[in-house]
Amino acid sequence: MLRHMLALLCLGLTLCVFSTPASATRIKDIARLQGVRSNQLVGYGLVVGLNGSGDSASTRFTVRSLVNMMERLGVTVAANDVKVDNVAAVIVTAELPAFSKTGSNIDVLVSSIGDADSLMGGSLLMTPLKGPDGQIYAVAQGPLTVGGLAFGGKAATVQKNHPTVGRIPGGALVEREVPFMLNPDAELRYQLTNPDFTTVTRMVEAINSHFKQPLARAEDSGSLSVTIPEAQRGRSVNFIAALESLSVRPDSMARIVVNEKTGTIVMGEDVRIATVAVSHGNLNLVITERDQVSQPMPFSKGETVVVPDTTMEVSEEAGNLIVMEMGVSIGDVAQALNAIGATPRDLIAIFQAIKASGALHAEMVVL
Repeated sequence: MLRHMLALLCLGLTLCVFSTPASATRIKDIARLQGVRSNQLVGYGLVVGLNGSGDSASTRFTVRSLVNMMERLGVTVAANDVKVDNVAAVIVTAELPAFSKTGSNIDVLVSSIGDADSLMGGSLLMTPLKGPDGQIYAVAQGPLTVGGLAFGGKAATVQKNHPTVGRIPGGALVEREVPFMLNPDAELRYQLTNPDFTTVTRMVEAINSHFKQPLARAEDSGSLSVTIPEAQRGRSVNFIAALESLSVRPDSMARIVVNEKTGTIVMGEDVRIATVAVSHGNLNLVITERDQVSQPMPFSKGETVVVPDTTMEVSEEAGNLIVMEMGVSIGDVAQALNAIGATPRDLIAIFQAIKASGALHAEMVVL
C-alpha cells in the first residue's frame, strides 16, 4: 500500500513538472470597456388568461390594478364585482444591453408577487419597463414560457420547478436608447473582471507588442488605459475589435472554494501545501435503547414499570497516515487523499485542518 501511494505521488510530481501552461484567453473575455454595460429595467404588470390559478380575492392590489386598467380602457366596474382567479400581479425585469437600438427586442423575466399558484398559459399585458432614472426604456407584452408545472387537489399536489416564474423570449420592445458614444480622440479604459497585477501587466505587454507602440499602460491591478493611435483615429471600432481579440494568459490567486452544504470542492491549479501528514479515520458510535417491562411477583402489591435498557457500540475504522511533501500540486493532493478513501465532505474537514496548521498556501473560501 505504501509503495502504491509513493508511486502515485511520484506520478503527480512528474505531471506537475511537465504540465503545459494554462491556455490563453482573449482580452474581451477578461476585461470590459468602461461605460459599455447593460442596464436593469423593472416594471409592474398583469398576467391574464390563467386557468383558475391566479391571485385570490384577498390580494387587493391585483383587484385594484385590474379595475384601474379596465377604467383606462373605458370600462367602469366595481371592485366588489371583480374576481381575479384568472389574473396574477407580476413584476417584470429585464436587462437592456449596451448599444441597444430603438425597435430591438430583449428577453424579460416575469415573477408573481401575489398568491397565484401558477403562471402557465398566461399572457402578459402591456407593461412599461423603467430604468433607475424613472424613464421608460422598453415595453413588454406576450405569452409566457413557464418551465414548471403544478397540479393537485385537496388531498395531494404535484409540482415541478417553479411555476410562478416565466420568461418571454424577445418579449420587450426597446423604446428608448441609452446614449453612449465612443470618442475617437479619448483614451480607452478597460476594467478587469478579476483584478490582478500580473494579468494587467501581461495585457499591457500584449497590446504594446502587437501594435508596436507604447499605447497601453496599467493604472492599477484592475484597470488599464489604451491610447488610440493616430492611424486608427476615426476607426475606433476596428481598433477595439483588434485589441480585444489579443490573447493573454490570465493569472489568479491560489484558492480553494468549499461548500459544506452540498459537499462541493473547487481548487485552482496553483494550490500548494507544505510538508504535512494526514490521517483519515472514522469513529462510529451506535446507541440502541430498548424498553423492558418489570413485572412484580404475584400478591406483592408492586407496580409494573418500564425499565430502559441502553446498549452502546463503538467502532473505529482503520486510519491511514499519509505524508504529502512540500510543494505538491492539486493533482498530487487529490490523488493522495483519494488513496486513503476520503469523501468530499472528509476533504473539506481535511483542508480546513491543513489551513489551520499553516501548511496550506492558498486562500480558502467557505460558502
